[in-house]
Amino acid sequence: MEEYKVFYYKNSSNGKQPAREFIFSLDKKVRAKVFKYLEYLRLNNGYLDEPYSRHIKNKIRELRVDFAKEHHRIFYFTFINKKIILLNGFTKRTTKTPENEIEKAIQYYFDIINNTNLYEE
Repeated sequence: MEEYKVFYYKNSSNGKQPAREFIFSLDKKVRAKVFKYLEYLRLNNGYLDEPYSRHIKNKIRELRVDFAKEHHRIFYFTFINKKIILLNGFTKRTTKTPENEIEKAIQYYFDIINNTNLYEE
């Protein structure tokens, strides 16, 4: 049986990978925890309940990685053929998720839906 795989969204206009860039900008220990959670997400077929994950809007969910007093969020969705596509990430500094981060994730989601080759392992 084929397992779920994690992919990074690749922007159609500039080739950047926002989620990958965010994850690799994090401290090594935080990054290790992110990868641990991503593996947990993968092994659970792209779905985790709170406190690990939360529904945001439409098909978009957030992976919630807290480390010390920092709250990191990575938006993702599950796609055809058992793909988990990471859209973008940010460090949450307020109690409410910034609307501009949600809007970016929605924009990236539609970019993939309209150009299905915009993701890489």
